Amino acid sequence: MPVREEIHDQIILGSGPAGYTAAIYTARSNCCPILISGLEPGGQLTGTTLVENFPGFPDGIDGPELMEAMRQQAEKFGTVFVHGEVSRVDLSEHPYKVWVGEDLHRCRSLIICTGASPRMLGLPNEKDLYGRGVSVCATCDGFFYRDKEVVVVGGGDTAMEDALFLARFATRVTVVHRRNELRASQPLQQRARENTRIQFVWDTVVTGILGDTEKGVHGVQLQHLPTGKEEEYPCDGLFIAIGHVPNTLLFETYLDLDDWGYILTRNGTETNLPGVFAAGDVQDPFFRQAITAAGTGCMAAMQSQRFLECLEDADCKKCHSLQKRRLVSQTED
Repeated sequence: MPVREEIHDQIILGSGPAGYTAAIYTARSNCCPILISGLEPGGQLTGTTLVENFPGFPDGIDGPELMEAMRQQAEKFGTVFVHGEVSRVDLSEHPYKVWVGEDLHRCRSLIICTGASPRMLGLPNEKDLYGRGVSVCATCDGFFYRDKEVVVVGGGDTAMEDALFLARFATRVTVVHRRNELRASQPLQQRARENTRIQFVWDTVVTGILGDTEKGVHGVQLQHLPTGKEEEYPCDGLFIAIGHVPNTLLFETYLDLDDWGYILTRNGTETNLPGVFAAGDVQDPFFRQAITAAGTGCMAAMQSQRFLECLEDADCKKCHSLQKRRLVSQTED
């Protein structure tokens, strides 16, 4: 394939709420950004049937429809889309380099919105039932389980937070944990144990999901680890709360990450490299909501634009003069 030597002002990696919002803002500032969509354009919301907590849609909106509307808005203002997955990056020098397959793209500023992937159970039909009774977000989907019974898998803080949130709606929340004690913080454990709607099943794993794509989930298959005994357990929904994996493998050589692999940001969305910004779930281990991702996408776009203005303005006081001269020199080479 031919190698592209053009240097773009901004490249955005990822096409979820953070990536699309960053594209909308950068494109409207008369900077034609390149957005590399990844293998799943639209991110996790493309697997969500109804989003009811995104502002502006009182009747809710299907996740794929919301993502398509964001994509069209970004395209309207001049975003250039590159479909494919980033194979490698080189952030050791400026301009930065990004490869999609063997195709090289170079940029002065990079906005990383690659998200985080939920840890799943690895069961055969969990992807087919995702959004149809299987969920990884209690805050997003809890409302749909009012007066119903749900199962939460996990034993950490996320699982307890999800169980407590779901107990506001569901008549029964069953926490299934593979050990005989929780890993969650003591305050969360105590709150969960004291909630009369929450019960625990210990030393047990979910080995199957009962249901189909038409009618949704109606139960799970449980296995008690010490005895190997299996049973069918009725429920209306399964919430998997065993953590997320941030999609940061490409950047671990260059960027500061926390102990869980999330990109560390400061002063908004800045990373440890000048001109590299991170937005959305890739730098957010706590909230993981479409609206917070979109918000940080806006922040990253604005900060990226200010960075580019500093490169062009020799008197810009926002940039360290030494760093600025180095970047300008490298950009012009």
